Amino acid sequence: SLPMELSEKRGVENNGFVQNEAFEGKETDTSSQREMPDKCSVDVDPMAVEETVLKPYAGMPKEVLLQFSSQARYRITREILFWLIIAGAIALVCATIAIIALSPKCLDWWQAGPIYQIYPRSFKDSNMDGNGDLKGIQEKLDYITYLNVRTIWITSFLKSPLKDLGYGAEDFYDIDPIFGCMKDFEDLLVAIHDKGLKVIMDFIPNHTSDKHQWFQLSRNRTGKYTDYYIWQDCAQSGGSVTPPNNWVSVFGGSSWQYDDVRKQCYLHQFGKEQPDLNFRNPDVQQEIHDIIKFWLGKGVDGFSFSTVKFLLEATHLRDEPPVNKTQGGGTITAYSQLYHDYTTTQVGLHDIVRGFRHTMNEFSREPGRYRFMGSNDDEKEDIEATMMYYGTTFIQEADFPFNFNLINVKNLSGNSVFEAVDSWMKNMPAGKWPNWAVGSPNAARISTRIGKEYINVMNMLILTLPGTPVTYYGEEIGMENIASGNVSEEHVNSGPVVTLPEKSPMQWDGNVNAGFTEGNSSWLPVNSNYQSVNVEIQSTWANSTLRLYRALTSLRNDELPLNRGWMCHIWNDSNVFVYVRELDGLDTVFMMVLNFGQESAINLQAIVPNLPCEALIRLSTPFNKAGKVVTTKLIQTEMGEGLVLEYKTAKPVHTMEAFKEKCFVAEKACYSKALNLLYMHC
Repeated sequence: SLPMELSEKRGVENNGFVQNEAFEGKETDTSSQREMPDKCSVDVDPMAVEETVLKPYAGMPKEVLLQFSSQARYRITREILFWLIIAGAIALVCATIAIIALSPKCLDWWQAGPIYQIYPRSFKDSNMDGNGDLKGIQEKLDYITYLNVRTIWITSFLKSPLKDLGYGAEDFYDIDPIFGCMKDFEDLLVAIHDKGLKVIMDFIPNHTSDKHQWFQLSRNRTGKYTDYYIWQDCAQSGGSVTPPNNWVSVFGGSSWQYDDVRKQCYLHQFGKEQPDLNFRNPDVQQEIHDIIKFWLGKGVDGFSFSTVKFLLEATHLRDEPPVNKTQGGGTITAYSQLYHDYTTTQVGLHDIVRGFRHTMNEFSREPGRYRFMGSNDDEKEDIEATMMYYGTTFIQEADFPFNFNLINVKNLSGNSVFEAVDSWMKNMPAGKWPNWAVGSPNAARISTRIGKEYINVMNMLILTLPGTPVTYYGEEIGMENIASGNVSEEHVNSGPVVTLPEKSPMQWDGNVNAGFTEGNSSWLPVNSNYQSVNVEIQSTWANSTLRLYRALTSLRNDELPLNRGWMCHIWNDSNVFVYVRELDGLDTVFMMVLNFGQESAINLQAIVPNLPCEALIRLSTPFNKAGKVVTTKLIQTEMGEGLVLEYKTAKPVHTMEAFKEKCFVAEKACYSKALNLLYMHC
């Protein structure tokens, strides 16, 4: 308190802060309040003044608060925290940049899992007419996801007279009514994408059907369509036609067919109902690019371009040289009797293919919507010609040409399988991605071609090799060809009889027509073994081909070394083919011991230095061996048996000098245990 002494006579007492009740009944002399004191003495205690210094308190007005905000509090602490935050942010940005720079390219969708090839007419019939269709495929999408498949490849379904099983289009912009309508296809695309799957379709640009509008306009010499096909004058006398040269079609006989309307011969490298387009005509090339854009615009994720090696022919039209030089020209009727120097892989072909790639790249700019491009030409003996479809380091063509090496193996053995694998891996350009197939619509099924005892080991092979495995529908359950004797004259009218037995309807269950159709009959007969070889029964058998296939695809998805690691060839002989899959930074190794011959025993410790004495059987073709431990000094396998062994080592095979020339890697990556991530520079 601040005591004051005031004169009672000369001063006035200030009762302004006294409660009103204290003045009740009193009179105040207002005139005396105007009188000013002559003298006022005030005594101030210095200690009391110090006590009046303001301190922060709740509810301070702004003016008081500002007095304290200008006073330094925890300055050093605040500066330390500030610079720590700045340093942390810089470190985070640098770490992010480093991780992006060092991280390997993620596997794209067409690399990350198997491709499942469907021949739509034989997969599932939804309307009981005996023909598989697009709605039937949609009904079975859950089964495809059950297989751990990522991509569906649907062979030709465009509008066609079906004389050649749909490989000569009558209309590139429409669906053949036997498979449904465009709405059915659009619904199928939506359903496929909703399940996280991708779809690629066949495209045969080399030729059309002779029912195509372009051909009808060309044979009548109508406007720009006059030169849409390859026309040549050919001599005619006595009802017989002399073709321009000795060129022979793939199906046999002359490649030239006389047209009564135009009075000229047109070229057909396949059936006479499939006239070849003239790809030296820019208008034809533009038509093909427009077709590609149409289907990509619909939402298709990629194409398999077939018969592209036939797109160009030599303009000089010289006779092709015969394989047997003593054979007369008039006796040459088979395709294999000529060297096809002037009708395949001509100069300028790869410029056309690169043009396809360029158009597809226009639709690949959206993140996650890369459009796949494959080429489907079997060069057989000419592996270098096949590899050209990969393009070069700087100019891309196909993501990969489809690999038929394993389909073309004639005498099955450990040696022949090794040679088929080694041939592809050694000739494949650096940095490219391999692929493997053991079945197709144009080759006998595994069980028929090499024996049903090898079905499981062949599936194990393609699902453990590096690259993308391609499975033809039904191979996952071990379907066999139907007997050729079961193919009637009606079926022959649908296509070449030689290619029909491997296209029999998919065997879904043990009911009538194997669950393929609820109609009275199917377009081709169902195989007679459908009651024991079908999806329904194999999904319940622990030791079935289907259950093994699914276990292999799951293992492939779960284990990094099988997904994108090194592949090193260890051993091959007449019986077995042995290789390992490894990844830098991981001590887990998978070794495949696959038997393609007779009963075998092999000492792997004598072949691989520092190999552990024991290995775990992770998977085997007879399921009852899975989980057992074997000694690597004596690995025994029966005919057609396959083992996936797992062991740990600090000395992987790909680092050993002795195996340096036997190891391959595509999309190299290294694993960091500390950071639990992949990086690129090991």
